[in-house]
Amino acid sequence: MSDKAHGDINDTLRAEGPDAVRARYDRAPKFNDGKHQQRFTLKPFEAIKLSTAPNYLVKGILPDVGLAVIWGPPKCGKSFWTFDLSMHIALGWQYRGRKVQQGTVVYLALEGGHGFAARVEAWRRRHLANHREPVPFYLLDVPLDLIADHGELIRAIREQLGGRKPAAIMIDTLNRALAGNENDPEDMAKFIKAADKLRAAFGECLIGIVHHCGVRGSRPRGHTSLSGADDVQIAVNRDKDGNIIATVEHMKDGEAGAVIACRLDRIELGLDDDGDPITSCLIIPAEGVTSAKGPKLSDANKLALVTLQTLLAAEGQPPPADCKVPQGTTRVCSAIKWREAFYAAYPTDKPDTKQKAFVRAQIKLHDLGLAAVSSAWAWCPDNPDKSRK
Repeated sequence: MSDKAHGDINDTLRAEGPDAVRARYDRAPKFNDGKHQQRFTLKPFEAIKLSTAPNYLVKGILPDVGLAVIWGPPKCGKSFWTFDLSMHIALGWQYRGRKVQQGTVVYLALEGGHGFAARVEAWRRRHLANHREPVPFYLLDVPLDLIADHGELIRAIREQLGGRKPAAIMIDTLNRALAGNENDPEDMAKFIKAADKLRAAFGECLIGIVHHCGVRGSRPRGHTSLSGADDVQIAVNRDKDGNIIATVEHMKDGEAGAVIACRLDRIELGLDDDGDPITSCLIIPAEGVTSAKGPKLSDANKLALVTLQTLLAAEGQPPPADCKVPQGTTRVCSAIKWREAFYAAYPTDKPDTKQKAFVRAQIKLHDLGLAAVSSAWAWCPDNPDKSRK
């Protein structure tokens, strides 16, 4: 007899007994309202397997998933460097001999966006003169507040990319994407959460944040929760010759220490309506600048060296008359400010521990010829081998 003929389930029970009711239940289509679906699936130990698939966008520099902070002082070239790196990702080209996973890039040029078209044109003329295929690089150069606007931004990317998922979304800069106070822990937490939502909306991708340094130049500006949340942190500075030096300071799931040396090459693009030249710059490799690894340093020694290099890039000045420096030294900074920058960045609240760590680091860097102090001034020697005493 069919279920329809039975009518109400009670009729089936009276006419054919409980076995018929059970059979009728088994034949009925199952309804799942979603209330009992498992949100959290535990993976047993035996099922946890190491993946050998690529987990990078640029090997040794950018992971394929997570938050990347690219920071440095104003006018150090960090935006030029980030754009150049982004173009290599969009095209799938090797970057300085490093493997690259090709993917769509969305670039938010929120600072100096009016000049970004000139950078794109310079890159196009230098690298893509004979390139005919579409380049999956998309520019957004209108103001936004990531905390308030991330939902609308997600919708815009989904609609305008036509179903393609971005491999990387670059936000240049944090200051222009945050309407709140970057020093406030709540505002920074909201910004990080908005960046996480942006990343997760596309099935995981990389969110790159271009950011300025603090007053002392020793770390990214604003609340330290940003550095705590990032997966890779890259410092960009200028050396004494004006070269752009990008250093991978830390990487959660990889080896830090990669150094990329570049310089800006000026290119003329034509004339404006007034007859004046339109110019922009391109990132090119810096000839004669080595990126080889130097002596192995402890974390404290690395911090002391990075804070000095950053301070020199941000506040370096010609050596004053009372500063005894080797011939050829072009930039020095306050030794007191170097110590203060180290103290501010060193991960402890104990003054005595900070003081001992700085003294040890200063001696070690001096012995290696990586840093020097005379009177009230500090600098990085031009030729480390000749500066050792």
